[in-house]
Amino acid sequence: LTPFSASEDMRSTWQGKAGRSPLQALYESDQFEQSSLQAVHQQRREMLSNVCSRYTRKRRLLQPDDLRHLVVDDTHGLLYCYVPKVACTNWKRVMMVLTGQGKYQDPLEIPAHEAHVPSNLRTLSEYSVPEINYRLRSYLKFVFVREPFERLVSAYRNKFTLSYNTAFHKRYGTKIIRRHRQEPSDRALERGDDVRFEEFVYYLLDPRTQQEEPFNEHWERVHSLCHPCIIHYDVVGKYETLAEDANYILQLVGADTSVKFPASSKTTRTTDDMTAQFFQDISPFYQRRLFNLYKMDYLLFNYSIPSYLRLR
Repeated sequence: LTPFSASEDMRSTWQGKAGRSPLQALYESDQFEQSSLQAVHQQRREMLSNVCSRYTRKRRLLQPDDLRHLVVDDTHGLLYCYVPKVACTNWKRVMMVLTGQGKYQDPLEIPAHEAHVPSNLRTLSEYSVPEINYRLRSYLKFVFVREPFERLVSAYRNKFTLSYNTAFHKRYGTKIIRRHRQEPSDRALERGDDVRFEEFVYYLLDPRTQQEEPFNEHWERVHSLCHPCIIHYDVVGKYETLAEDANYILQLVGADTSVKFPASSKTTRTTDDMTAQFFQDISPFYQRRLFNLYKMDYLLFNYSIPSYLRLR
């Protein structure tokens, strides 16, 4: 396959049915005149663009493998780059409603495990090169992001502290314990179900980890999953403003008004305070190294350095 060029024409925003981008349409609409939300999204795009131009020396070409996280909705002209632990189950459910030709009405009626079945949604990597370039050029592209360490702790809690995630315990937990625990018990080596957060941090920072294979998508950096310096996203949604950003996107693409993004009801959600507690036992030396690992996500999406870190 020919690589996809990140040329100027790919920067153009999505063209709606009338040949105008939804962003242009918004500027011309009384309803959204001087919309503060519009200004927020303009600001986020500018921030992203500025950081990209400062930190990326050479723009590389996209390969098909880079596009596996971009879910396609051909009906509404939409590309969604999903990031695990950033409401991606609910977004996949919504995408199934949007692309399902009436098969699904309510996102919450779709079981969570079904939302992650690869055959239920098409990704951009499945298309031919001309089809890929057309969609990158003309569809509305969006991504949702989250405070990087909050997302990381959320991934750790989900994959390593819940008893039902035995596949993760076997696949990653046993390796983490073998490498990063002194005198592990036979049970821990076999089951891998009691990984401590500190050991998880050592695993992420161990040079062997990324030499052997790419990070798992649940702790991979957003810039590595979604390539925001090559693909020019029209909307950068944030987990912190999930409901309003989700509604904004559904409005932009003219989704049926009956399609609603599910309201968050989780009481077990990882918060900033909870994240701070996990970092209490991580030494300043490892805090600094871990921050450097996720630094681009902090910069690109304008998250400030967490106040609980001891980086000096």
